[in-house]
Order: sequence, then structure tokens, then C-alpha cells
Amino acid sequence: MPRMIFPNLPVQDVERAKQFFGALGFSFNAQFTDHNAACMVVNDLASVMLLKREFYSTFTKKQIIDNATHSGCMIAIELGDREAVDAMMATVLANGGSEVNPPQDHGFMYQRSFYDLDGNHWEPFFMDPTYVHPTS
Repeated sequence: MPRMIFPNLPVQDVERAKQFFGALGFSFNAQFTDHNAACMVVNDLASVMLLKREFYSTFTKKQIIDNATHSGCMIAIELGDREAVDAMMATVLANGGSEVNPPQDHGFMYQRSFYDLDGNHWEPFFMDPTYVHPTS
């Protein structure tokens, strides 16, 4: 049975994060969204919890990383085609995000990478569904 997943990311300003990701086409589950958190729906089995840093800190005893100087994780998200990857990147840049690396074209996979407004690392990509990985 498939399992749901809810990565949690610290953000400075929940409303600002909602505006940024809303511009990228994501919706939010109002049942789990308030001034401390926003439940960003990716699909039926995946959502990302955008938690105000102070609220995030109530769930951990560890220090929250500074995304300006440290990397905590990279979130890869598959999109339908190359054009969707480029369109997302254009929207990211128009809404204050920043590009991390130049586009990567591996033939079977095309990817871009960006930092959101809080420095979280995202990698939208398209993978050719007909590609078969060579076995060793």
C-alpha cells in the first residue's frame, strides 16, 4: 500500500511562502494551515508542511540549519515534461526564487534547481518514461 509523505520545512513567513508556492501552482489544505503552518499539497500522497521557524523548533531538540550557509535536504519533484520544468523555473525567478545550477540535460532526464524564498533547495525534473536504466 502506498504511504503518504509530509516533509516539513522551516520558513520565516508562512504567508509569504504560501504566495510563492501558490504562484508555482500548488494548493494548500486549509484543514492543516494556519498562522504557524501551511500544508502544501503536491499530490494525493505527498504534501509539504511549511512551518514557521519558531513552530518548527517545537518539534526538534536540534538547532535549525541556516539555509544561507548549510544544506539540509534537496527536494526533487517530477514534472510532466521539459517545458513544465522550464515554466516552473521561470515562475520561480519571477517570484523571488534563485537558480542554483545551470540546467542539466542527461538525455533521459532534464532538471533545474532553485532555492525558494527561505533557501530550501528544490529540483524540478522530467524523466523520460520510456527510459530503461542499464543494469550492471
